[in-house]
Amino acid sequence: MFIITVSRQTASGGDEVAELLAEKLGVELISREYVINNWLPEVTNKHQLHMLKESPKFYNKQSQTGETFAEYIENRLKEKTAEDSFIILGLGSQIIFATTPAALHVRIIASEKSRIQKLQKNYGLQKEQAERSLELSDRKHRKYVWRIYEQDWSEPHLYHLCVNMDGFAVEEAVNQIIYLQEQHKNRPGSRPLKQTGTEQETEDEDKNENNRVFAHPSEKEFAQILNMHNIEWEFEPTEFPLEWDAEGNISLGFRPDFYLTQHDTYIELTTLKQEYVTEKNKKVRLLQKLYPEVNIKIVYKKDFQSIIERFGV
Repeated sequence: MFIITVSRQTASGGDEVAELLAEKLGVELISREYVINNWLPEVTNKHQLHMLKESPKFYNKQSQTGETFAEYIENRLKEKTAEDSFIILGLGSQIIFATTPAALHVRIIASEKSRIQKLQKNYGLQKEQAERSLELSDRKHRKYVWRIYEQDWSEPHLYHLCVNMDGFAVEEAVNQIIYLQEQHKNRPGSRPLKQTGTEQETEDEDKNENNRVFAHPSEKEFAQILNMHNIEWEFEPTEFPLEWDAEGNISLGFRPDFYLTQHDTYIELTTLKQEYVTEKNKKVRLLQKLYPEVNIKIVYKKDFQSIIERFGV
């Protein structure tokens, strides 16, 4: 029995590597899409499944089993891999199986230039659009691992092998991984990776001085405005339960973006599509009804843009 976990940067070729690896080794590939289509519908309603597709922090919410969704996925992965071999793409699997001797952890990367070119070719994007897409996608991958496991997915200690796909064909990379897997499998007393806390900070664009991860650039920009005016703040410190199921389990919660400690006020930024603005407005109204003592303000896209222009952030 063996496990190969594959972590990858967006448009690095990691998906193709994982698929060909599973094909050549004759084992099943477990990916995020597999989990969403086959496992999560068993423990979610339509709204929860939508939120799990969109929000990394929603994986920390409680599922119908009593576990968080992240715990449910982790336990299903451990059950499934207990007696058979698998390739696992993403899902924080490099951390879940960090202490498993039979696991080999691989990270697939490529230069930003080649990844942008790949996105342009595959999706017909302009260069600026591809750059933005790449930034948002990488941030989402990174944020999932940080939200669930408080680990920086780019930390070298999480992997046995890092493959730079620039100038590498997919089949070449796969052959190298298979060779390493054979050596790893046959080595007496194969040693698992040491799982440690994150010591090295991630890029400044994703963290503030308090080591927090921002999901959207607007959050970082708003934090900069607060810092400029010496306004003390905390990032997403509180999640308010808003709805409960028949058994008393929390089925809907709301975690405002910022808490201004000196003003005892929560701030929720809304710079996304109208459908999400409507959803946030609904949550704020419900929060105010259930917790009338809580002060909360919504900063809309037009208001946020005026703040950015005013202070030149």
